[in-house]
Amino acid sequence: MSEGRRPTIGRSLPDEAATAALAQAVAAGLREGDDGLVIYLHGPLGAGKTSFARALLRACGVEERVKSPTYSLMEGYRARGRPAWHLDLYRIADPGELEWLGLDALAEPDALVLVEWPERGAGVLPAADLELSLSYLEAGREARLGAVTARGERALQQLAR
Repeated sequence: MSEGRRPTIGRSLPDEAATAALAQAVAAGLREGDDGLVIYLHGPLGAGKTSFARALLRACGVEERVKSPTYSLMEGYRARGRPAWHLDLYRIADPGELEWLGLDALAEPDALVLVEWPERGAGVLPAADLELSLSYLEAGREARLGAVTARGERALQQLAR
């Protein structure tokens, strides 16, 4: 692999069950005691970002109700013994608005961090390990997962197995 090029995986998601299956496959690569993972979730409204995040958290053992953080901006959980954070920054107009959220917790080395609309928190958020882009197809959705870091590459390798 050439320097600077990171692997990507594409998947067709004909329905919500396929989105959940993709999330479960990503979760299968996350083991207790491993480093955390930061995943940026991109896509238009209704593309399935929250559905993916909810399914991933469930697959990582979150038993409580997984709420959409659309209004709270950030929800915290415990997933396989590690902190897990789900952020939805759709309503943020400026990254400076995030100062009061206490984003220091996102920097914990074993944290699982899922961020919807990450471009709205540019410069304030931890860097992504994986980026998931969801887009509409005629029937269903398409997902493209791309590794940004070596940690993201390891997660994609697990997914490819």
